[in-house]
Amino acid sequence: MLGDMAETAISLPASPATADRASRDAALCLGLGLPGDTVLYLLLPLHAADFGVGLPEAGVLLAANRLVRIAGYGWAARGYERFGPRAACLAAALGAAASTFGYALLSGLLLLLGARLLWGLSFAALNIATQALVTAEAAGASRRSGRARAIIASGPMLALLAGAAVAETVGPRPVFLALGLVALLALPLALRLPAEAGHAVRLSRRRLSLPSPLDTWSFVQGLTLDGVFVVGLSVLAAEAAPEGAALAAGTALALRYLAEIALGPPSGAIAERFGAVRLLVALSIGCAAGLAAIAIGALWAGVIAVVLLRGMLQPLPAPVAAAATPGSARVATIARMATWRDLGAGAGPLFAGIVLPFAPRGLYLAAALVFAISTLTLAVLRGSRWRRAR
Repeated sequence: MLGDMAETAISLPASPATADRASRDAALCLGLGLPGDTVLYLLLPLHAADFGVGLPEAGVLLAANRLVRIAGYGWAARGYERFGPRAACLAAALGAAASTFGYALLSGLLLLLGARLLWGLSFAALNIATQALVTAEAAGASRRSGRARAIIASGPMLALLAGAAVAETVGPRPVFLALGLVALLALPLALRLPAEAGHAVRLSRRRLSLPSPLDTWSFVQGLTLDGVFVVGLSVLAAEAAPEGAALAAGTALALRYLAEIALGPPSGAIAERFGAVRLLVALSIGCAAGLAAIAIGALWAGVIAVVLLRGMLQPLPAPVAAAATPGSARVATIARMATWRDLGAGAGPLFAGIVLPFAPRGLYLAAALVFAISTLTLAVLRGSRWRRAR
């Protein structure tokens, strides 16, 4: 996958202290730009008519930003290499603000699609920068990843709670105006990032490659936890609590980010001691069980289980990938894994938009089974390179 990634050098921080500072600032940039996207996942399915689209078109819009990142991660990695983390994150912060203002001001599939594509490329640049800086030094990579996830999750958590409450009274559009202003606060933080630094990492050119076990797991994680679970939650909440669906779903989604804030750093510390792969497998099976609970009718128990376990799961894939392919191949492996995840997360809303009106609980049951199978496959088929990550 990741076919247009050139073989070249990426500048990275040269010490753990530099990696700590730079990864923190990059995570703050992403945390300020992300709320517009996360709140759109909450409000667009519930207020599709206000944006001039139907539910199937809403699924297309929610998927579009991830689908463009399939190609966009290659562009983002080349931009990061050529211009450095400071310029890449400055451009991405501007793109995040512009796309969020677009959600406030634009209507109809085509115009909103443009905003979603812009956000997809902006997120790709911010995500590559954050994960590259987090794993720049092997020592403490899991710890930095847990801390970065907590920082990134803070913005969406607060925005979901406030956005749901505001949307209940004045509608969805003013929410995105405010979030666009929040996204602009990332600009001074991006200016603090290094223009260039340290030692070089090489990215290999690959037009097409078969997915590794971790790539496959990442695809299914995106399909189920980032796609079906998030999009379907608003619909199931509307069934369970018609009068306060936005607030109920917004609270549940905010809990997902609160779990990353509270549980991401401890999860990184546990992974440093006991192994990231073992912890990743155990938490993934727990998430699959939570999806199954939603399918059989235990809606809020299943939601709470999924959001808590997902909060612990979020910091683990990047350290696993970096440990499995250390040195020059690390950034390419992380970018390829992120590409597969976005491919799954892009497909998830498309499936959800089609299936949810007819069989919402059946969709969750299928998601649980697929996620469990992919996790067990990862546990069984990981080769010697995955054992290095334990």
